[in-house]
Amino acid sequence: MPTHRTLPHATRLTRWLAWLAAFALTGCGTVMRVDSEVQSHAKWPATALPTGQVSYEFERLPLQTTGQAGTDQNTLEALTRDALAGLGWQATTAGPAPWRVAVSAQSVTLPRAPWDDPRDGWLMRPRLGMAMGTSRGGPYMGGLLSVDMPYYQRSVSLVVRDGQTGRVAFETRAAHDGRWHDSPAVWRAMIDAALQGFPAPPAGTRTVNIDIPR
Repeated sequence: MPTHRTLPHATRLTRWLAWLAAFALTGCGTVMRVDSEVQSHAKWPATALPTGQVSYEFERLPLQTTGQAGTDQNTLEALTRDALAGLGWQATTAGPAPWRVAVSAQSVTLPRAPWDDPRDGWLMRPRLGMAMGTSRGGPYMGGLLSVDMPYYQRSVSLVVRDGQTGRVAFETRAAHDGRWHDSPAVWRAMIDAALQGFPAPPAGTRTVNIDIPR
C-alpha cells in the first residue's frame, strides 16, 4: 500500500484532474486490464496428476445454497465452470465425481482508495451530477465538485479435493483491487488468473494480468 502523505491542494487537484483525464481516455479503449495477485499450491497424488478430460462436481457450504447467496454462487460457479472447461475439466451432476471443486469470493466496496486523503473534501472528489435547491442565502448548486470514487477490494479462491478422501489436492487465490465497477467480466478475469498454470502452477506469489474487452 502506498505511503500516506499530505500534498498541497494545488498538487492534489492536478493529480485528480490527471487521473480523471486518464479515466476518460481509458473509457474509449478496447480492453481493460485486471491485475491480480495470485497464490497457488498443488499437491496432487504422485500417480494421479489429472490430465485430459477430467470430471468434477461443485460442492457448497449450506449458506451458499439459498437466497441471494445461492444466486451469487450460481453465477460464480458458472464462471468457474467455463474457465475449467477450457482446461479440460467438465462439471457433472451424474453421481460421484473423482474430484470436488469449491469456489468462493469476497468483495469490499470502499468509499475511496486507501491512500486517498479524506481531508481533501469537495475539492478532491468531484461528484458526477448536480443537486439544485435553495438555502437561507438564496439558490445554490451542490455536488458539482464532490463525487466519491469507490474503490473495490476483491478476492476469489478455488479448492480442489479428492472426491473419495476429501483431501485437498489444489488450492489457489487471486486478489484484485481497483476502481473498476463490479462485473462478471472482472470476476472471470480473476478466476482465469487464479487458474494460470493449472494443474501445476508456479510456486510463490505472482502478478497475473488479464485483459478483457470493454
